[in-house]
Amino acid sequence: MAIISDFQEDEAPPRQEQATAGGADVEEALAALLERCGGALPFLQAAIGVAHRRAGLFRDPSAVSKVTSMAAAARAQVEAEERAAREAKRKAEEAERKAAAEAEKAAKAAAAASAAPAAEEKPESSAEKDSMEVDKKEEGNVRQPNAGNGLDFEKYSWTQQLPEVNITVPVPEGTKSRFVVCDIKKNHLKVGLKGQPPIIDGELYKPVKVDDCFWSIEDGKSLNVLLTKHNQMEWWKSVIKGDPEVDTQKVEPESSKLSDLDPETRQTVEKMMFDQRQKQMGLPTSDEMQKQEILKKFMAEHPEMDFSGAKMA
Repeated sequence: MAIISDFQEDEAPPRQEQATAGGADVEEALAALLERCGGALPFLQAAIGVAHRRAGLFRDPSAVSKVTSMAAAARAQVEAEERAAREAKRKAEEAERKAAAEAEKAAKAAAAASAAPAAEEKPESSAEKDSMEVDKKEEGNVRQPNAGNGLDFEKYSWTQQLPEVNITVPVPEGTKSRFVVCDIKKNHLKVGLKGQPPIIDGELYKPVKVDDCFWSIEDGKSLNVLLTKHNQMEWWKSVIKGDPEVDTQKVEPESSKLSDLDPETRQTVEKMMFDQRQKQMGLPTSDEMQKQEILKKFMAEHPEMDFSGAKMA
């Protein structure tokens, strides 16, 4: 599990930058040599060879660990930059979803206001009331998804895409990462603040890839948790088992995300979306339509056979 925390919690004493013309010349020379060597790995191999032959670097028993540490530090910087880029992208997408949700909410409010007089004129019969009660009982814990295909609760909200789940937990303003308790396991999630009862604590709806999950503090007032699904081809009904569930028949994948998928995965997702819409309208799925076409073709090719008892799937 990776953690993005507020690295600047305590002010560090100022450091003077020492950038000299000689340093710039050295970097330009190394860059030119890097290009001549044909890539980073041949360049590093040549540099290590020179350090070994001319300076006896590897006579020092700790040389290998020092070189490895430098490489690990460079890799950590790259990972931090990648995480920051993903987080910035996620925040932009979240802002777009919130704007779309507000617009949809306003449109629904306007439609409800115009439909209210007509609804008042039509009293509900006892049969209709009974039917509504039955529907509510059948729905049980299932709710309409929010704009991000998740749900909004009092203590936290969550959204999802096929590959991942994003959880937002409001925390007191000024909260630092050292006050946060966030334990992400393959099948369990615990989130809260030290010294207080957990805000989220339970078994996850489905397993996650722990090494690809991380959390961060946003503006000191919200805790964001990103969970990478182990199975990235299914929608979650909830984050924690037993919590109210989202109606996965009404989730809407973002078209922009479909374009990021490889052709085979995109075809599978589009087929799932088509079949979902067909079922909602009481129409045959793609597999059922294919069976119907095969049967029609067979019947056309064999008119001498009696198909009076055959049923179309």
